[in-house]
Amino acid sequence: MSIRVLVIDDSALVRSLLTRILEKDPQIQVVGSAADPYIAREKIKQLRPDVLTLDVEMPKMDGITFLQNLMRLHPMPVVMVSSYTEKGAEITLRALELGAIDFVSKPQGELSGSLEMVGEEIIQKVKTASRANIHAAGRTRPSTPLSVEEKQSVDSILPGGKKQRPNSALPPLIAIGASTGGTEAIKDVLLGLPEKMPAIVITQHIPPGFSTAFAKRMDRLAALKVHEAEDAQPIAPGNVYIAPGAQHLLVTLDNKGYRCQLNDGPRVNRHKPSVDVLFRSVAQTAGRNATGVILTGMGDDGARSLLEMREAGARTIAQDEESSVVWGMPGSAIKRGAAEQILPLEKIPAALIYLLAGKGKTLHNTNRLRQRQMAAAASFS
Repeated sequence: MSIRVLVIDDSALVRSLLTRILEKDPQIQVVGSAADPYIAREKIKQLRPDVLTLDVEMPKMDGITFLQNLMRLHPMPVVMVSSYTEKGAEITLRALELGAIDFVSKPQGELSGSLEMVGEEIIQKVKTASRANIHAAGRTRPSTPLSVEEKQSVDSILPGGKKQRPNSALPPLIAIGASTGGTEAIKDVLLGLPEKMPAIVITQHIPPGFSTAFAKRMDRLAALKVHEAEDAQPIAPGNVYIAPGAQHLLVTLDNKGYRCQLNDGPRVNRHKPSVDVLFRSVAQTAGRNATGVILTGMGDDGARSLLEMREAGARTIAQDEESSVVWGMPGSAIKRGAAEQILPLEKIPAALIYLLAGKGKTLHNTNRLRQRQMAAAASFS
């Protein structure tokens, strides 16, 4: 059965281009298009599409207001189409918060050629969105990874086999990886953590510009201090470091402690930044002093190196299927035996606090965990 798509954009050229791109795939049928949300509202009733592509900035009613009304009255899978501007990034992050499944950013330059460049990405994200179970809080099911280039392994950036020597003097370090649905999952984790926590390093699959806006937004919301990571930046407790879009983030170790290292090498598992790159670097530098968390995401990036973290003595957590937007990455990690614990998203912050307080295991009673949070956090001060 075809995936029925309605394209919503105020530009006739963009509507035409998106229709042409999407219909290259035999599994997709563009059933209509709309120049503004009011027309879209009527066409949704008439055409009953499976997925919408929605422009962020439109006349009469902006995309965010339309999305908010849609998710309240007629929830359905939406892929946002955004610009690389700072304003576009902020609006897109808000759209993901409201329930959009994913977004595609319009590359800068000549419109026709630039949209064609991300055509495969648009197709795959629409397919992922079509698997959405919107009535279960906007969750989707696993889908296949992008097939846009040869799949490089983490070895192309950081060779494996390096064993981290046990060193209890090293401070604890948390590494988090995520992809589709990850901006909101990361937000939920960070907002559940107190100010006095070990340092946290994060790789989220996200384009340049969007990572800057995401880090700024997390810094405004979280008790922790959140940064977009910089090369050679010291890694300190109470701080969070998010990989910049289009650069890998690694953790290195010198006589002053952990540092961020940015790498402009090839994509790994078709992603840059790659979760596998971050997790392997943490396995090699922090070893048993680390805790790894793999959250919602498409594909299997991070699964292999989360296992390396566990084998190095790190504690490891994978998000469960029911709370994941896409269970590709955590599901792959679980299949490899990389996850010591499998938890719903809402229990991960308390589990991290409890684990890092040296308790040895996570309790599954959320109330009991929350009662221990303040006492457990004191161990990091």
